[in-house]
Amino acid sequence: MLDIVQIMEILPHRYPFLLIDKVLELEPGKRVVAIKNVTMNEPFFQGHFPGFPVMPGVLIIEAMAQSAAILAYTAMGDDAKEKVSYFMAIDNARFRKPVKPGDTLRIEVETLFSKRGIWSCAAKAYVGDTLMTEAELKATLGDK
Repeated sequence: MLDIVQIMEILPHRYPFLLIDKVLELEPGKRVVAIKNVTMNEPFFQGHFPGFPVMPGVLIIEAMAQSAAILAYTAMGDDAKEKVSYFMAIDNARFRKPVKPGDTLRIEVETLFSKRGIWSCAAKAYVGDTLMTEAELKATLGDK
């Protein structure tokens, strides 16, 4: 549904911190399904961990947050152009299995509520049908 060029028109993130490669499904303000192709070329694999590369959990959470930001930005339309997403809370994060080079991380995010500029979302990350990570994310869209 959205390729990397379209994603870069929505998100302010850039390499090496842009962690979404493609959006497969998008219902603005409701639900998004995004993809992160995890490759050995990722800069964090040089030190996390040599001989046993594992994607840092904090970056999986960040990929989830970027997916949620796409959900919020697209719901706001042109009003989002002068906004940036700021984390407010990460609750109930669970890291079930390690994400490794060669994995395709499928991120599914659903809005729990959006009120007075605060977004709360349930996020899950899968490799195939296996749940790897899940968390509840809260963020606000503030002025740049």
